[in-house]
Amino acid sequence: MPENFSDIAARAIDHATKLGVDMAEAYVVNAKALAIEVHNGGVETMKLAEDRGIGLRLINGGKVGFAFSTELTTGGVQELAKQAFANIAGTETDQYNILPERTDQYPQLDLYDAAIATTTIEEKIQLAVNMEKAARKYDPRVKIIESATYQDGETAVFIVNSQGLAANYQGTYFGLYLALVANEHDDNQTGFALDYNLKYKHLDAIKIGNLAAERAVRMLGAKPVATAKVAVVLDPYIVTGFLGLLGSALTAEAVQKGRSLFAGKTGQNVASKQITIIDDGTKPDGIASAPFDGEGVATSKTVLIQAGVLQGYLHNIYTAAKDGVTSTGNGIRSSFKSNPEVGTTNFYIEPGKIAPADLIKDITAGLYLTEVMGMHTANPISGDFSLGAAGIWIENGKLTKPVRGVAIAGNVMDLLKSVDAIGSDLQFYGGKGAPTLRVSQMTVSG
Repeated sequence: MPENFSDIAARAIDHATKLGVDMAEAYVVNAKALAIEVHNGGVETMKLAEDRGIGLRLINGGKVGFAFSTELTTGGVQELAKQAFANIAGTETDQYNILPERTDQYPQLDLYDAAIATTTIEEKIQLAVNMEKAARKYDPRVKIIESATYQDGETAVFIVNSQGLAANYQGTYFGLYLALVANEHDDNQTGFALDYNLKYKHLDAIKIGNLAAERAVRMLGAKPVATAKVAVVLDPYIVTGFLGLLGSALTAEAVQKGRSLFAGKTGQNVASKQITIIDDGTKPDGIASAPFDGEGVATSKTVLIQAGVLQGYLHNIYTAAKDGVTSTGNGIRSSFKSNPEVGTTNFYIEPGKIAPADLIKDITAGLYLTEVMGMHTANPISGDFSLGAAGIWIENGKLTKPVRGVAIAGNVMDLLKSVDAIGSDLQFYGGKGAPTLRVSQMTVSG
């Protein structure tokens, strides 16, 4: 199998331009991923997956033809160019179908950790085993370990286009995931924890084990409460769930298609003054950081909502051309098998200066929200949601009893506007991060 992926990409461009197209872009990925799942101190499964291939996008007369292949030989790449060219015929003309010009102004990021190769398989297994042990040691009521998994991966990305652009980077990631069940008096409660890092040394198996166990044990004996309008404090993980709803709505693609609740609201107050939302593809420790996006455009830090005011949207080359602005470097590809769309990178709410524990100090009655069910049913266009919920009841500034079997409903815009305090504890779950948020008032339905 050929290893000079830059040459493969350049060869694809050469074949495409000989076919007479206006513009051509080759996107090559070589990726490996390892997953080790342990059970009762031993390895249950170990999977090593490799994925490599090329996506070729051709533009001619405003029409786009795309094809991909895992056959990276000279003949395979030549055949790919013919297929992409043939696919142009079935698409519509659009003047905004363009490719970016060459640039040398890419952010310098430390994305590769050699520990992925120097750390032994035995050491990686031991991390997962230690995580499982920590959870069981935390409390004897932790009865079932559903999944104790170590993961890592490395990716090399190469992009070349006919505009003179040629760039590449290599990155790694490392992760731990634990899901378990605690049991007491026929009551079962689940708990989980995860951590993904760019650096192997930053993984903390004991911390993840303890956190997953704590989350399950604290919910034992949970019961509903009577319907009430109270203050609600949202755990960072819950907030990242709502960020998933906001991320798509803050793309120019959604706005241009009339599918965003933020359409036409630039310069308006769309959230509490406490809220600042940022997308930053250059974040030094960000799991979604990269020097360039799926089109070769330099990534950037984009403030989308500042002190509650909507500043703008995320763009790729196409949406930027349509709006007459510059791409924010958010042309995201899930793999070489697809064209770039507009998406988030490291997408987060800026933390405040209040310790999380202080957010509940002056709450007479309220709910610390730790779990929601049905986030996938929330409407990304209207922002409406109706979710099952669970958490810990707050009384006189203290966490008291576990609560389950309640519901919350509303609109994500109203939720953002009701935030009256923000914690200092920014936590990332993959590419989304948030601190603890306090909402002044919300109806919790029993």
